[in-house]
Amino acid sequence: MSRKSKSVRRGRQCAALPFRQAGGETQVLLVTSRETKRWVLPKGWTEKCGGAKQAEREAFEEAGIRGRIARKPIGHYAYPKRLNDGATVTCEVDVFPLAVDKLLEDWPEKSQRERRWFTLPEAAMAVQEGGLITLMLNLAKPET
Repeated sequence: MSRKSKSVRRGRQCAALPFRQAGGETQVLLVTSRETKRWVLPKGWTEKCGGAKQAEREAFEEAGIRGRIARKPIGHYAYPKRLNDGATVTCEVDVFPLAVDKLLEDWPEKSQRERRWFTLPEAAMAVQEGGLITLMLNLAKPET
């Protein structure tokens, strides 16, 4: 099977955008992906419970955070996800802001990921997905 024929599937994911206010600016928490160690948002496949609840669960499992998640997404982006079988699926990701109340010392994927706070512009420079970069830069724009 050619690579082109492997990448026709599409998927839906939901992500949390964990944030806090510190030093007069908004900071976001990114985690590393398990395989490539790229900086990403905590995210996962949209399951039966749907977007916000799933994004909140992923934030706990991947980043060890608890907080208040918005019920509506603030935006979305798409990226090509490589699956275990070598196929590629284009994922549409809905992004839900999550106001962080607590950073846990221990969480399910602690040994598999790193987590770090970034300003919005720093986070935009750290991630690789074009649509996510645009979303973060738009959030960083001063209100007029």
